[in-house]
Amino acid sequence: MNRFPAWKYVLVLVVLLVGALYAAPNMFPEDPAVQVSRKNADPDAALQTRVETILAAEQVPYRSVFIDEGRLLTSFASPDDQVRAADVLGQNLDSEFVVALNTAPRTPGWMRSLGLKPMTLGLDLRGGVHFLLEVDMQAVLSQALQRMEGDFKMLLREEKIRYSGIRADIAAGYVEVELRDGDDLDRAEDLIGESETGVAISRPGNSEAHLLRVAMTDAQLKIRKDFAIEQNITTLRNRVNELGVAEPVVQRQGEARIVVQLPGVQDTSRAKEILGATATVEFRLVDDINDPYEAERRGRAPLGSELYSFRDTGQPILLRREIIVTGDQLTDATQGFAQDDGTPAVFVDLDAKGARKMLQTTRENLNKRMAVVFVENKSETVMRDGEEIRRKYVEKRVINAATIRGVFSNSFQISGLESLEARNLALLLRAGALAAPIDIVEERTVGPSLGQDNIDKGFEAVMIGFLLVIVFMAIYYKGFGLIADVALFVNLVLIVALLSMFQASLTLPGIAGIVLTVGMAVDANVLIFERIREELNVGNTPQASIQAGYEKAFSSIADANVTTLIAAVVLISFGTGPIKGFAVTLAFGIATSMFTAIVGTRALVNLVFGGRRMQTLPI
Repeated sequence: MNRFPAWKYVLVLVVLLVGALYAAPNMFPEDPAVQVSRKNADPDAALQTRVETILAAEQVPYRSVFIDEGRLLTSFASPDDQVRAADVLGQNLDSEFVVALNTAPRTPGWMRSLGLKPMTLGLDLRGGVHFLLEVDMQAVLSQALQRMEGDFKMLLREEKIRYSGIRADIAAGYVEVELRDGDDLDRAEDLIGESETGVAISRPGNSEAHLLRVAMTDAQLKIRKDFAIEQNITTLRNRVNELGVAEPVVQRQGEARIVVQLPGVQDTSRAKEILGATATVEFRLVDDINDPYEAERRGRAPLGSELYSFRDTGQPILLRREIIVTGDQLTDATQGFAQDDGTPAVFVDLDAKGARKMLQTTRENLNKRMAVVFVENKSETVMRDGEEIRRKYVEKRVINAATIRGVFSNSFQISGLESLEARNLALLLRAGALAAPIDIVEERTVGPSLGQDNIDKGFEAVMIGFLLVIVFMAIYYKGFGLIADVALFVNLVLIVALLSMFQASLTLPGIAGIVLTVGMAVDANVLIFERIREELNVGNTPQASIQAGYEKAFSSIADANVTTLIAAVVLISFGTGPIKGFAVTLAFGIATSMFTAIVGTRALVNLVFGGRRMQTLPI
């Protein structure tokens, strides 16, 4: 008799039950939903009750309201009810809540309580926008050198070391320090080396001047570039959250690029405006002593001041060079309306350092004017020598200049804005400034109808491949072929279960990986069945042939699948986008097909044929 260990039957049964349980949520269709999340805390039962009350008062029908992973989801019967509910909730909820369009599966409550969720769909199946952003690494170097230039000036002044000049040479990639006295070279070099890590300090030998050249090492430059990428990713995630996008993807690609995918978003202009903006603000005192019109006529500002213009009127204004507070010292910014005239305004909060500086400035400059400068990094395409060149520039315009009527520190308002400008400025200030400018090098939009079309065609491809394989195996291997068909069906269920368990996004290339797996999954059974036929042809008994077929084919099956699995793991580790989506489903398919072909079919064969005395096998 052909015996199979009892623990393997138990293993197969457990895997089948767990796989069916995790795959089950995918059987329930999705409803259009509205997602409500809190910026600084998770939603609670009180918010759930409040949402239900608002929708009932506005007579917006809904199916269910439940809390899932730090967000409140409300499902609806139609997209029209969904959009209407989003508008109603956006108007009635406070600014601390973010309202976004999403989808919610109709999974029963007991499944949600167990943490069971359907697999997520990628952008190409769900619809939305895809951006590929490139970080300006030259700007990273420029910012670092300019910061070093300012730090060195302050350091040498504090240590009373006289210098003729300190300048950052962006093109050459170093900061040059020229001292007045050559005896101070050693001391200055030690001080700079102690204050700035990761730099190489040299003394040009072909100059009579007392020079030090400070350049960042390759290792330090790489650290700063990596930091700029990570900081930009964090800032972009904050901005995406402020946009109210459900389940966004923001991840690094290569050395200097970032991929941003916004499922469900169709307004690309709004998304581009927020993602690409590098706006911040500066607060400066107004120079009311000198005449700004005279400075504009002469083309230069007086010593200690800079010439600006109002953004709306273009009128000139002189501001002090010293910056009181910058946008990176803001801790919060909300849109509202000014108390004096009801115009749109942004209410800001400062951190401790910025609050101290603002308190000191307002205390010492009562009844003087303070201006808010809107700083924006922009780019434009210009023609030069017959070629299109993208030119970057910084635009600084004064939003308003108000008289300081009282002493304040950590909280105040910025007025003089239009409604949309106030909302965008509040969003950008909350999300933070980008560490380096970015350019959008690729943009794709996938409509919801196209995404559904991709799903339908992908499902059709899987079903056609599945049915053709089933028919072939049943005809060619008869009863054993039917057992392989059962294993193939279980294999598909387990792939879906793994995608749901790990919440891996299913993409269009991922569906291609599933189709490939359907064809490859029976390879192991083909090897086993052919080995069994060979054993029968040499005169072995049916039970001995089954035993030998599984044992002797195992090494070939393992070698073939392990090498393919290694390739899939490499693609997952180093691939991005479509390549990674294909590799994930391929890896899952290899793992499940090995289990179902070697362990699953063996258990089924033993149940059907293991306890019977037979002269022939249906193979």
